[in-house]
Amino acid sequence: MSSTAAEQPKSPVAARPGAAEPWRDPAADPFLRIEGVTKRFEGYVALDAVTLPIYRGELFALLGASGSGKSTLLRCLAGFIEPDAGRIVLDGQDLAGVPPYERPINMMFQSYALFPHMTVAQNIGFGLRQEGASKSVIADRVAEMLALVRMEGFGGRKPAALSGGQKARVALARALAKRPKLLLLDEPLSALDKNLREATQFELVNIQERTGTTFVIVTHDQEEAMTMATRLAVMDRGTLAQVGTPGEVYEFPNSRFTAEFLGTANILEGVVEAADDQATRIGSSELDFDILAEPGALKPVGSRAYVAIRPERMRIERTDAATPLGDNRLVGRVRDIAYFGDFFMYYVVLDNGKEIRVSQPNLRRMTARPVDWEDRVAVTWDAEASMVLPE
Repeated sequence: MSSTAAEQPKSPVAARPGAAEPWRDPAADPFLRIEGVTKRFEGYVALDAVTLPIYRGELFALLGASGSGKSTLLRCLAGFIEPDAGRIVLDGQDLAGVPPYERPINMMFQSYALFPHMTVAQNIGFGLRQEGASKSVIADRVAEMLALVRMEGFGGRKPAALSGGQKARVALARALAKRPKLLLLDEPLSALDKNLREATQFELVNIQERTGTTFVIVTHDQEEAMTMATRLAVMDRGTLAQVGTPGEVYEFPNSRFTAEFLGTANILEGVVEAADDQATRIGSSELDFDILAEPGALKPVGSRAYVAIRPERMRIERTDAATPLGDNRLVGRVRDIAYFGDFFMYYVVLDNGKEIRVSQPNLRRMTARPVDWEDRVAVTWDAEASMVLPE
């Protein structure tokens, strides 16, 4: 897997309205340059020559499982650990040898690390007091931060009197009070319940857009990264598996690993039998039928190919035992059903024993399912839903 972030062509995936995309401009100068950063711990390679440009005003997410290297990279940026090779340049300043307290960087910790004996206002102004700022400057900045996170009137409270979401906002206000050039966020919402986490995600995005501060967030939560980030990097074993906007990485994964890590994907294997301006045809000996994909799959005839199909792009319906297989048509039996409220996930076992997953939206309020356990079903999908993976 490549650890470099190559220039990417303009994607058909829509961006947030009004969002700038400096990474598509070859002349744009990255605000943060991570160049060939390598870090080893007792022979274990935590970061393997990672190169990544991040632009001013981005909310960039480092997404990966435990041990992927995302937290190690964040700590290199903060200055808590020094890389063994490579360099980190922020706004033209090489940070090699610069201690954490001298870097124009602040961090919002996973635990929030609020001082329990201090009030909210004292917590927010702590960094400014350490720098020797005047009382009037501290008071003005604290009031500004309280307004920014919508907590006016809470300045006199202690952290013990706050909810989880309020503590997160105070920690964010404290991290922004010194107006850092770069803000690092280490799993900032992991302690919150689902509903509060989702609400706070949008608050963070709105605050980041209002301040214009560059954010780098570490998370293992796929939905969090997809919701918040302008771009994200999927990390795997110390390398960057793929870098792109959330829509690009989800809709155009560059590998089987990325397709399966970000969201859910059914992976089918086959050999490219034909490719023209109408479609790409992939023969699957595994399933004894042909997979149709859109043209331009960039795989030569005769080559092995993996095809990923998202469960939400598939259709499912009851069928009889005599229904044959066909192009983008599978037949099997429902082994299990998971009910998520807004959609159903069907686990379908094909006649050859392979299992695939199909999700269907719950469009009507009802208790009877259109497809039930042990039903014989046909699963179909359109050619455009077949994602032929580059590797």
